[in-house]
Amino acid sequence: MSQTHIFPLASIKRIPRGSGIETTPLVTHFTAPDAKFTTGMSVYPKGLGAPLHKHNCDEQVTLLEGRGEVEVDGEITPLVQYDTTYIPAGKVHAFRNTGEEPMRILWIYSSMKVTRTFEGSDEEVEHLSAKDLMGAKP
Repeated sequence: MSQTHIFPLASIKRIPRGSGIETTPLVTHFTAPDAKFTTGMSVYPKGLGAPLHKHNCDEQVTLLEGRGEVEVDGEITPLVQYDTTYIPAGKVHAFRNTGEEPMRILWIYSSMKVTRTFEGSDEEVEHLSAKDLMGAKP
């Protein structure tokens, strides 16, 4: 039987992802090894976003704060607060902040083993690892 886990936000260590981008991991294989998914939040400063990439699993993203856009297979769609996306595994995509304030997203992956492959690279990197930077090195 799975164990219940409670994660007070104040107790979670944030991860710098480069260029001021910051991630708060919530449910991961480190915090809830029996979970069937991975979740967290990322904050992107004005004008920043993730480079184009794809994942080994499905991803759902909800924009919690700010304004942004998502690019999927070359098509750009504007996003406002609470807009939600579903991106199947293997689809090239990126989220970017287009507003004046920081953009906060909630992300959910359909797997506990999440990888990212940046566009133009064949290297698959572990999600939230040192090689999984979104911007310039912090």
